Amino acid sequence: MQWTDQIRNVKILLVVAAVVIAVASLVVSHFLVRDLAIEERNRMEIWAAAMSSLNSPDENTDMALVLKVIEGNNTIPVVVRDMNGDVQTFRNVKLEGRTLDDSLKCAAHEAERMFASGRYIRISLDDTGVAGDYIEVCYDESLMIKRLNVYPYVQLGVVMIFVVVAIFALLTSKRAEQNKVWVGLSKETAHQLGTPISSLMAWTEILKETYPDDALLPEMDKDVKRLQLIAERFSKIGSLPEPVPSSLVEVMDHVVDYMDRRTSQKVQMIRNFPDHNVIVKINASLFEWVIENLCKNAVDAMGGAGTITLTIIDSRSGERGARSESGKASGFVAIEVSDTGKGIRKKDLKNVFKPGFTTKKRGWGLGLSLAKRIVEEYHKGRIYVKSSEVGHGTTFRIELQKQV
Repeated sequence: MQWTDQIRNVKILLVVAAVVIAVASLVVSHFLVRDLAIEERNRMEIWAAAMSSLNSPDENTDMALVLKVIEGNNTIPVVVRDMNGDVQTFRNVKLEGRTLDDSLKCAAHEAERMFASGRYIRISLDDTGVAGDYIEVCYDESLMIKRLNVYPYVQLGVVMIFVVVAIFALLTSKRAEQNKVWVGLSKETAHQLGTPISSLMAWTEILKETYPDDALLPEMDKDVKRLQLIAERFSKIGSLPEPVPSSLVEVMDHVVDYMDRRTSQKVQMIRNFPDHNVIVKINASLFEWVIENLCKNAVDAMGGAGTITLTIIDSRSGERGARSESGKASGFVAIEVSDTGKGIRKKDLKNVFKPGFTTKKRGWGLGLSLAKRIVEEYHKGRIYVKSSEVGHGTTFRIELQKQV
């Protein structure tokens, strides 16, 4: 659990760092665009002064310089109109009019838009500057500033896509590495169990011949066979065992019988199974392990005293225990394992199937992770926490395709 919390904290720190970088990028871009806008306004004031000199030249006016300033603007869209709103000239403005009148109307519309946004300079043509003629130089942001306004968002979008792809690749690589570790550990465990199990089988046979009437020997034989089954399960992890049509009721009965004999009498196990066969394609030994794992977790959550309810729900009838209809139509069947234990906190619900997560003082936190893999990868089903309330208990639900 501490390991999972650390991973969650690292993810939060990464998200916070990403937000800080994004905000910093936007702030820097904002100041850069603001400085460029101020510089462009200064350029337009010089351009407007040149237009004023062009409209009211005197003997001191250097026309060559004026024309050079006016012709030098090749980036900033500008429309010049008189005091009546009539367009006098325009530059760097894209117009869609087919005739001169249409173009002038479009230019007037653009000038009005620029004026409304506050980007204009009024130049008086009267030397006194009092209630005389004037022109308005309306201008817009240059293409460079418009691109700079959009660029940070495009940049952030590309970075976010890269981050998402990188995280997905890392998670996929990590999951593949974890799978290899689990498969190697499982196969090595099965290999190591093989020798002592063979020895126990031999000793059991010797004891049977020596003490044929001993009542404990059958139970010992069951436990040795149980060890064989466990070794077989571990050996199958990493391979693709072929599911075969099996009676889910029989599999569940087998699990309940085994768990009932090996748990405290304070633990009551209730079966809520239908009175007809429910056929599903499963690998019986692996699926039994999943149910056993859920039951063992339930016993631990209850502290060795409480009630475990195992339920099989037939989706075709919609009722528990109802007989299925004849025919070959297939639906799904659900298995629910409910306990009266301490429950799971809401913040931990999304982590229960993650490797390493556990609420126990001892344990590797791999049981539910392996159970999820067995159900979803090997049986193409689904396993999840249906409900959980702290202090009242938890219900796990498994859904599988049913064969009729």
